[in-house]
Amino acid sequence: MDARGWSEILFTIAITIALAFPLGFYLARVLKGERTWLDPVLRPVEGVLYKAFGVDAGKNQNWFGYTVSMLVFSAASFVVLYLILRFQDLLPLNPQGFKGFTPDLAFNTAVSFITNTNWQSYTPEQTVSTFSQMAGLTSHNFLSAAAGIAMAAAVARAFAANRGEGLGNFWVDLTRISLYVLLPISIVGALAMVALGEPQTLAAHVNAVGLEGGKQAIALYPTASQEMIKQLGTNGGGIFNANSAHPFENPNAITNLIEEVAMNTLGYACVIAFGIVAFAKRESRALVAVMAIFVLAASAALYWTETQPAPAMHAVHAATAVNMEGKEVRFGAPSTAAWTAFTTGAADGGVNAMHDSLMPLGGGVAMFMIQLGEMLPGGVGSGLYGMVVMALIAVFVGGLMVGRTPEYLGKKIEAREVKLAMLAVLILPLSMLGFSAVAAVVPVALKALENSGPHGLSEILYAYSSATGNNGSAFAGLSANVPYWNATLGVAMLLGRFAYVVPVLAMAGSIAGKPKLQPTAGTLPTFGPLFISLLIGVIIIIGGLEFFPAQALGPIVEHFQVLDVIAHP
Repeated sequence: MDARGWSEILFTIAITIALAFPLGFYLARVLKGERTWLDPVLRPVEGVLYKAFGVDAGKNQNWFGYTVSMLVFSAASFVVLYLILRFQDLLPLNPQGFKGFTPDLAFNTAVSFITNTNWQSYTPEQTVSTFSQMAGLTSHNFLSAAAGIAMAAAVARAFAANRGEGLGNFWVDLTRISLYVLLPISIVGALAMVALGEPQTLAAHVNAVGLEGGKQAIALYPTASQEMIKQLGTNGGGIFNANSAHPFENPNAITNLIEEVAMNTLGYACVIAFGIVAFAKRESRALVAVMAIFVLAASAALYWTETQPAPAMHAVHAATAVNMEGKEVRFGAPSTAAWTAFTTGAADGGVNAMHDSLMPLGGGVAMFMIQLGEMLPGGVGSGLYGMVVMALIAVFVGGLMVGRTPEYLGKKIEAREVKLAMLAVLILPLSMLGFSAVAAVVPVALKALENSGPHGLSEILYAYSSATGNNGSAFAGLSANVPYWNATLGVAMLLGRFAYVVPVLAMAGSIAGKPKLQPTAGTLPTFGPLFISLLIGVIIIIGGLEFFPAQALGPIVEHFQVLDVIAHP
């Protein structure tokens, strides 16, 4: 550890949050239907799309209508993507000559991309055609991200409403977010990535001759266009198996910084926009502060663990000051620490180092960030409504302390809202721990593990945490492309996305129908240091109670095994 490393981590977090504010202001204008500087170009396109798909832009949907629209859209997206992957050998732009996906892999991958998880059980450059990559996966990077932001917009409108019923129009939100936010930023970002060295081509590969005279076919794809939306939409699925550790996806330190900033900026911007739409700017800044504190703490913990000597190297008296196993020398420990905290806190899942090679506590920190609910700042949109759920639980706890009915942003939080919030929260451990417990004793699941003992349990627990949390990153030691893992991880992704958000939207519908109240002397402030501390405490306590026992059997006990190796080489 050194001052340069700490400065790099702090600078990355600071610039991410600084850029989130203007983007959040712009996003709020888009969500409110106000005029933007892109209107002269995009308003006509928006109108054509509404007419083509029969959307009544003036129709306001209640929570049930909004939810049904989201579910219908997701189901249709799944069918289209599943068919593209199954029959990619019959579709154009397949210069690689790849066969169609197997049924279980197509199911897993289609679910993964419509839920904004982007878990990849396959090796992309050996499996996915150019057409499938562009028309299938990249398009869903836009659509699943837009759907997440749309649901966050519905939650924001619920707090702004005064005895209202409508949460907006899902189809309008989906269209405007895609057109006005994701598409223009991705175009500019992709051009920048091309200028910085990322390939953008329809060619299957390029032939090269190595230094020793050996011939090699190097896979190529339209990488830059997917890389930007991959990070901006917190998708994370890579063009190449090495993800953003691959030099084509992440050529240098500048692209590394751009990708790090991109994967968190829109998540924070959703919180800023929430504050504007819900007339709660101070409260939204408090949520940003909580998110940033967790990311900084996770980055610091990872930086500390990854600048310890690796036990295997220590045992043969060849230890170095930094654990460089699974890391890119282009980025080193500080960037790896910041990236890992960013990607696991953001539901992004893109990696610039292999998480399976992290020190035990480093892997535990990454896993715990996912298990906390992917809200730090979480997936675009999903992180915001996940944090709102935690805020409601925090004000409920505060209300119990002072003996008053809890309030949040001028809305009474009563039994129905608390029950729905807890239902959403309990979905996560039910899926993460339930599937992990079964996999730990089922022989067909255990065959996929590269490691036994505590690290093998960590591989299982990380996989189901990543799937349920809609993160998508993995401990690389797990060979998940078998029917058992493809099926169960797919179900976990569906639970993490839809079993979580349906109660949240029902809660939003209940909140929208309540009167908007003015704060009184007895109202708990939800924007100062006291509330920030309370919210942090609630998140840690809930996460600790749910996941510490499982962590104790995996990364924590493995940590003590490492200490024993170092003490007795």
